Amino acid sequence: MHLWKNVPPYGVVAIIEIFTERHLILSMGSDIGRSFFSERDFRQFRENPRKETKILMDWFSSDVFKKSGEMCGFELEGWLVNKNYTPAPRNEEFLEKVNSNLVVPELSKYNFEINTNPHPLDKNLPGYLQQELAKTWESCVFNAETMGCKTLMIGILPTIEDKMLTLEHISPLQRYAALNREILRSRKRKPLNIRIEGERETLHVTHHDVMAEAAATSLQIHLQVSPDTAARQYNIAQVLSAPMVALTANAPFLFGKELWNETRIPLFEQAVKLPSFRDKTGRVVSRVTFGSGYVRHSLREIFLENLDGFPVLLPETFTEDFNWLNHLRLHNGTIWRWNRPLIGLSASGTPHLRIEHRVPSAGPSLPDIAANILFFYGAMCYLFERKIPPEREIAFEDARKNFYLAAKEGLDARIVWRGRKRISVREILLEELLAGAGRCLQKKGIDSEQIRYNFEEILQHRVTTGKTGAAWQKAYIRRHGPQFQEMTHAYHENQNKQIPVHTWKI
Repeated sequence: MHLWKNVPPYGVVAIIEIFTERHLILSMGSDIGRSFFSERDFRQFRENPRKETKILMDWFSSDVFKKSGEMCGFELEGWLVNKNYTPAPRNEEFLEKVNSNLVVPELSKYNFEINTNPHPLDKNLPGYLQQELAKTWESCVFNAETMGCKTLMIGILPTIEDKMLTLEHISPLQRYAALNREILRSRKRKPLNIRIEGERETLHVTHHDVMAEAAATSLQIHLQVSPDTAARQYNIAQVLSAPMVALTANAPFLFGKELWNETRIPLFEQAVKLPSFRDKTGRVVSRVTFGSGYVRHSLREIFLENLDGFPVLLPETFTEDFNWLNHLRLHNGTIWRWNRPLIGLSASGTPHLRIEHRVPSAGPSLPDIAANILFFYGAMCYLFERKIPPEREIAFEDARKNFYLAAKEGLDARIVWRGRKRISVREILLEELLAGAGRCLQKKGIDSEQIRYNFEEILQHRVTTGKTGAAWQKAYIRRHGPQFQEMTHAYHENQNKQIPVHTWKI
């Protein structure tokens, strides 16, 4: 098995981590028992997360969580495309050929997800990220080519069309059919209206299923944390979301329209929109959310909010001991916070805490992805070491607005930062975060040459030039016109060169 000592990762529509003493029962690549649930199933299920939440609260009050050093991992979602660079709905055949528990299905037949084994945040992390990601990706490329297909990592595939996102192309696992059915049932069969306003164009489409979500593919970064520091680290991840989404933006187009720098953010939120409760400001909180506020004392607050704020979507019942928290984790897996806390359990039942940072886009290149991951870990460390916690200097409402503004405007977005000053994301990165993150990683023992390469040669040049993946795509279309197939071809060729996006030619 792969992640977190036999605890699998959560994907975009992932369900749950469950283990017996000997083997994995349900992972991202496997399935639930059925795709239809009755009202009786919902009634029987509801008490189970409540019982398990009580167990989890006891764990937070005691000393049972694993406190080993920081462990790191990630998930990367990819596309299968044909020779014309349009989506190829063939992930079943592809996954059979790859035959790896690190490569698993996603919501649509067009997509797959690759994972890595966890690794300590130490001097060997940069090399590990680069080598392991390259090894798995090269296997995917090779096996796709034997099918006459290509693989691509990008936030939104520029050649995807609305008519391609139908239930005909949903991956044939019961959990996906169940999620689609239950989300629509909870919405009383009301269609999902997706309306995204960009600076230049506006998109308005209607879906009668959740398949529009499949157009959004991401990089999800995991960090194992100690219960003593988890609340602060979670809040820092929230604050850091705005700089991260601007730095990694790679999804400016959807269905031929130029929208946000990271259109993936509003697309995902609207594609599975399911209003659940109102926060203290009166704002409606949905299943895909930035959250309702900072954590005050402990991550237990979020799991209590899960219990009382979000109705059950998948009432799958498990016979294992409640101490495995199967029902609680299943429920948590159907709430897609942009920063999501996770409870993992080893084969022996020892729990640990992780933060899953779901903000970055997939792509544009393997060097860019490795640099993005290292920056997140370094910036988390840098902001954690500051004497004044950033959540005391940046109100949650400002952090939330910062996130959406940065997703829309990218590096040029002017956001509220420490001292309540409004400053561009570019300045924050160049004048503070890149250097601070690099210094922290150096303290972790990471080689200075690795820091120079990732932070100066890749990230600093990307920020200085403004050439994110989103910027490259927009510049290409502005020069050549709406030639999305041609652009995707050029994007793929650049990606295969394994060079950072700021060096790509248009």
